[in-house]
Amino acid sequence: MEKIMLLLHVIGATGMGLYIVLPVLIGRASKLAGTGQAGLAEGLLSANRVAQYFLVLQLLTGGYLMSQLKYSYVWMAVVTVLFLAIAALGGIVSKPLKLIVADIQAGHSASSHIAKARALSMVILLIYIVILIFMKYPMYR
Repeated sequence: MEKIMLLLHVIGATGMGLYIVLPVLIGRASKLAGTGQAGLAEGLLSANRVAQYFLVLQLLTGGYLMSQLKYSYVWMAVVTVLFLAIAALGGIVSKPLKLIVADIQAGHSASSHIAKARALSMVILLIYIVILIFMKYPMYR
């Protein structure tokens, strides 16, 4: 059972790979015309929703794996907090993406929302990299 859960956990981590390219994709939005910005933002919203489903998979499989293996309590707490930070920021970044679409459709500039979304996505990327490091080098009891 542990091997199946580990496989699902790796698939979930791969699905969360959106957060690696999200800052680059959002950065490209400022170089597009208005309708292109709205289209990219809508696509990123959909991709973020899929990544959120992979986060749920990560929660379930990661919880099972932590209950079965002998990890340090400190390591488990740190990884859980980092995971929750990614989940929260992944949800928060949806609002600026929605506002980009709304502003473009209203004929306004969306540059402030693009900047906010990019900053949030950079923080998500940094946390994701830290989690990958913690997963590669776990602390055992």
